[in-house]
Order: sequence, then C-alpha cells, then structure tokens
Amino acid sequence: MGIFSRLAEQKIEEAVRNGELDNLPMAGKKLPVDDLSHIPEDLRMSYRIMKNAGYVPEEVSLRKECIRLYDLLNAAQHDGEQEQLRRKLNEKQLRLQMLLEQRGLGSSGAFMQYESRIRERLVDE
Repeated sequence: MGIFSRLAEQKIEEAVRNGELDNLPMAGKKLPVDDLSHIPEDLRMSYRIMKNAGYVPEEVSLRKECIRLYDLLNAAQHDGEQEQLRRKLNEKQLRLQMLLEQRGLGSSGAFMQYESRIRERLVDE
C-alpha cells in the first residue's frame, strides 16, 4: 500500500470516528451506477472527473440550446420575436454543425442517420 493510500485510509478512519460520515445523502442506499463502459478505459477517469465537475461538452450544450430556442420559437406570437429567435437558432445550429465537422462527426453516415431521427422526433412533438 502506498503512502497516499495509507493517508487516505487514516483520514477516512478519523472521519468515521468523528461522525463526519454519519449524515451523508446516500447513507444506507446503493450508489448510482456510473456506466462508462462505452468510453475507452484510458479515458474513463478523465470523463468521470469532468462529469463530476459539471463540465458539459460544447456540442451537448449547443444541442440543448437549439432545442430550447426551437420551443421558444414555436411558442412566440409576435413576428419580431419569432425573427429574433429564428436568427439565434440559425446561429446556434451553424456553430453546432461547424463544431461537429471539426470533430469529424458531421460527415459520418451513422451520425447523419441518427441526427435525422432525433430531428424528426423533435419536430413531431
């Protein structure tokens, strides 16, 4: 056992003795499964760190923003408001497309098929 492992064990034992771990939110419950099996093993730890830090990849946040703008556009009643939302939506979609092309996702046949299915579902709802 390395020095860091020993120090960690000592700190945990000390916290247990002091009752610092008694009122944790998940006490007595199973921890949620953090399934990263689709991520290559050498990248899993970095993905977990980013996820725990609240980092969201730009393409994910852009997609969410596009969906939000699309919903707002459908709810807008004034022409000026609709035009402003349409302009913002077009800008976000263009940025997303550029980002996906930079990352090599925009030209993938499988990605394009998947994207069209998602787009169809969003439009139908």
